[in-house]
Amino acid sequence: MARFFQLRPAVALIFVICILIVGAALGMAVTSWASHTVLGAGNRIPVYISQTGRMENTPPSNSMGFAPLFKSALPAVVSITSTRIVKTQQSPLFNDPFFQQFFGGQLPRQPQQQRERGLGSGVIISPEGYILTNNHVVDKGTDIKVILRDKRQFTGKVIGTDPQTDIAVVKIDATGLPTIPLGDSSKLAVGDYAFAIGNPFGVGETATMGIISATGRNGLSIEDYEDFIQTDAAINPGNSGGALLNARGELIGINTAILSGGGGNQGIGFAIPINMAKYVMDQILKHGKVVRGYIGVGIQEVTPELAKAFHVSAEKGALISGVDANGPGGKAGLQRGDVIMELNGQSVDGPNDLRLKVGTLTPGTTVHLKVERSGQMRDVSLALGEAPAAKGAANSPGGLAENSPMRGVQVDELTSDIRQQLGLKPDVKGVVVTNVADDAPAADAGLQRGDVIEQINRQPVDSVADYQRLIEQTGKQSLVLLINRGGNTNFMVVQPE
Repeated sequence: MARFFQLRPAVALIFVICILIVGAALGMAVTSWASHTVLGAGNRIPVYISQTGRMENTPPSNSMGFAPLFKSALPAVVSITSTRIVKTQQSPLFNDPFFQQFFGGQLPRQPQQQRERGLGSGVIISPEGYILTNNHVVDKGTDIKVILRDKRQFTGKVIGTDPQTDIAVVKIDATGLPTIPLGDSSKLAVGDYAFAIGNPFGVGETATMGIISATGRNGLSIEDYEDFIQTDAAINPGNSGGALLNARGELIGINTAILSGGGGNQGIGFAIPINMAKYVMDQILKHGKVVRGYIGVGIQEVTPELAKAFHVSAEKGALISGVDANGPGGKAGLQRGDVIMELNGQSVDGPNDLRLKVGTLTPGTTVHLKVERSGQMRDVSLALGEAPAAKGAANSPGGLAENSPMRGVQVDELTSDIRQQLGLKPDVKGVVVTNVADDAPAADAGLQRGDVIEQINRQPVDSVADYQRLIEQTGKQSLVLLINRGGNTNFMVVQPE
């Protein structure tokens, strides 16, 4: 019995040694097997999901971030400063003898002009020095400076602008400049990465990151043609005209506006899709301006009430609220109350969709419309005319003037100079009435030259384009205007004849 206990430690020791030997052999075998290439795994390339939703063999920038993406993009984004001279109005108090007596007849002189400076960004789109930016960055600028990332400065020349989309093309005298490859904004989807580059608040070139929050934003009354990309990538004053990139480093938009109560970023920024910006740029370089197709009708949304009233089958398409008898639509037989359902075989989702589709076609192009009238479908073909310019002084829109309650009324943009002359606060927005015909319906309602129209049917009026659009939408219906006269506001109803 005692011998048995003496042999057990020896047996145990031998057993442990055997286990160690077998374990070492297995470890060597596993190491050797792992060093072999698995079928299909050779030359592995990291994979990411592209904006189109397809798996692609495009590597991310690096494991730490997107530095390589910005390394090539940052040099192609520039800062733009513009200067313009604004005339100032001499205060009438300076000619009042009562006040002159306190200064011995020598009142201090007021400056007749003052210099305003603007700040924005731009994107180099050609090595030969062509730059895309916003129209409002260079609008009325007399001294435009373009500053590259390497601190070189150039004098910028405005080649052309399109206020209706807020796009401008600027040229500098330089060659061999870095550029950003253009993407395809039609393939964007909510959730795609978005990167904004610009010069916010003048602090210097800045890159921010976010996602695409929405596409096809419109109805914001920012521009005449709206198809905005919405993003939460931080966009602030000074970012206007800067680049919006996708995860490949491609240019997908031109930053243009923010929605903010305090003037800073609140996660809602808007960019002009690069497809639209490129179309405008090509038109400017080819014609010196943007030439758009034109049907010659006023259009509006089809609401449930209007669908019932006009006996149409669906709450889609664009309802014609007015027709220029001498325009292409009038000559082709379109009538007020018709609903345009299709254009060239493509469905029309609403008035903005139709406006964008027609705006990208050249004058003279023959288009085929499917129109619903009182529940009956009909085909209409017509040759597009050329859309008139929307900015600057204007009567009530085109051939609609004789049918509109605002017939005989002329308006113009409310500039800072005019605002000061009328004694209005700097934050007052609207259009200024420059003339009212004696026999105009608005004259009977009491509208006067110098009145500022702030609203039409409780919709804000920030520009002549807004004024025209809202007048077109109302047709012959009565209008409720919010008028600012000498700083006091009141509503005014203008009845149709």
